[in-house]
Amino acid sequence: MVQVMWSYVQLSDETQIAYSDLREDGTLEVAVERPVDMGFNSARCLLPTHRWFDVIGFRMKSWQNSTLLSGTMRR
Repeated sequence: MVQVMWSYVQLSDETQIAYSDLREDGTLEVAVERPVDMGFNSARCLLPTHRWFDVIGFRMKSWQNSTLLSGTMRR
């Protein structure tokens, strides 16, 4: 099944945050990508559990305690 990701916001450092539609199990996937010299740093997170996976180029300590998703994802 193909999952559609919707653009949410682009930050001043060109980090892009996108989100999926609500899944049947009540979760939502959030994707974070930041351009770097030869590609992207990227990470994915499942909400509401805040389970991070597919993390490439980001330091997890800075993301695990971040309020980025809990505060930014509320409209």
